[in-house]
Amino acid sequence: MSQQGERPAAHEDDWWRRLYDESAPDTGASQAADSLDDRFDSASDALGPDGREAYEAAAAVPGPRVAPPEAVRTVQAPPVPPPTPPPPREEPVRAPWEPPAGMSGPRTFAAPVPAAPPPAEPAPVPPPPPPADPRVPQNLPPGQDVEVPAPSAGAEAPHVAQAPRPASYVGARPPTYDAEPTALPATDPREIHALVADTVLDGASYGTYTLRAASVRGDSARFRGEPRRDALVTARFGTAESALVLVAVAGGDRTAEGVHPAAADACRWIGEAVGRSHVRLSEDIRAGRRGALKSGLHRLADRSYGKLRARAAELGLEAHEYTAGLRCLLLSADPDCRTRVFFGVGGGGLFRLRDGSWQDLEPEVPHPGELAGEGVVGFGSASSRESGPDGERLTMDLGITTAPAPYIESPVPPPAEPFRFRASVARPGDTLLLCSNGLADPLRDEPALADELAERWAPGRAPGLAAFLADTQLRVKGYADDRTAVGVWEA
Repeated sequence: MSQQGERPAAHEDDWWRRLYDESAPDTGASQAADSLDDRFDSASDALGPDGREAYEAAAAVPGPRVAPPEAVRTVQAPPVPPPTPPPPREEPVRAPWEPPAGMSGPRTFAAPVPAAPPPAEPAPVPPPPPPADPRVPQNLPPGQDVEVPAPSAGAEAPHVAQAPRPASYVGARPPTYDAEPTALPATDPREIHALVADTVLDGASYGTYTLRAASVRGDSARFRGEPRRDALVTARFGTAESALVLVAVAGGDRTAEGVHPAAADACRWIGEAVGRSHVRLSEDIRAGRRGALKSGLHRLADRSYGKLRARAAELGLEAHEYTAGLRCLLLSADPDCRTRVFFGVGGGGLFRLRDGSWQDLEPEVPHPGELAGEGVVGFGSASSRESGPDGERLTMDLGITTAPAPYIESPVPPPAEPFRFRASVARPGDTLLLCSNGLADPLRDEPALADELAERWAPGRAPGLAAFLADTQLRVKGYADDRTAVGVWEA
């Protein structure tokens, strides 16, 4: 049957059966003569007379004798073994990028045989997790670690990461605006140099304290595409133990125009003034000369505000249209000096976290219109009133002296806010917080915010820059202004 399935005709296989029929008897050995002459005679008879004469002529030619033709018969040749391949040629070791000797061609380099992997060890059984701290929120987003308070004496302290920031707001309801920026401020191509970043973040460590500073555009300004109004400057003057660190925070009313330029000018000018006098200021702080500090810083603040009024006149504005509140901290780099100096004019907050409780260090001062008696209480006055908790001295200067030319030529009008000064001695574990109204107001009005920050800033290591930024952005419904905060952690 063929591959297509047809059945062949009978006559096609007859010749095959006749040739290889097993029933045919074997012929056996032949009795015919089989010598060389017999074969020659047989071939001669087959070729005839002409063939015999041609063969004899060819035999007469010198050379090897050629056997006469004979009858063709079939002989099976012995099997030929396959050729043995030549042994591989040894080539010198070469790098993969070197061409091979002789004819070039593709070549594959043998990869090293990988070592057998070691037998797998059984996975260790993890220890049971420690009991959850009830003071730490447990339902945290993935990827956030938690920090628990230090255990009591004799107990083994668990290995944990930095404190978490699980909550983005406090209070019963979420804030009105989104937590992230929505719109950018409109930009004048001629004022491209005046662009204000959404966020400013800085920090340092000197002596026994760690400094963190951040200024963030408020949720309302982020939604409306308005620039950040607060300004922040951190600067160091001098070197080694005599170095002096200044942090200046300035801001104004959110409804006023041109607040950030005025706030930036106030920070820059007070920075220039402190920088020029940093040697004397550093000596006074390390020596504890509070009277000299109070009078000197008051003069520097007066001159900075005199420049602001002069700048307002150049712009054709009233003095109250180009002004900002200014609050500053002076910190010595000397590890033996724990005196922290605050001074400034305008609203904001000065707080201290001690033993887990917040203390409001902002003095309560009367409005200038309600004053009676002396118009100025401060440096140069024979009856300066100084008071404060824990024996700390507080100075309230409810007037500004005439600044020297060329800043202004007319007497300086009384400020809308009194000049404030405070010098205090820090204790180990204290946290000092200086902030603008955007953080001071909710910290005073919302107990949940104060409690949350007190828990996050418990005595211990200062938070990192990113963590401190997240803390300052802990939102409260109804408070959407810019937030600027400066924290000082005492070791």
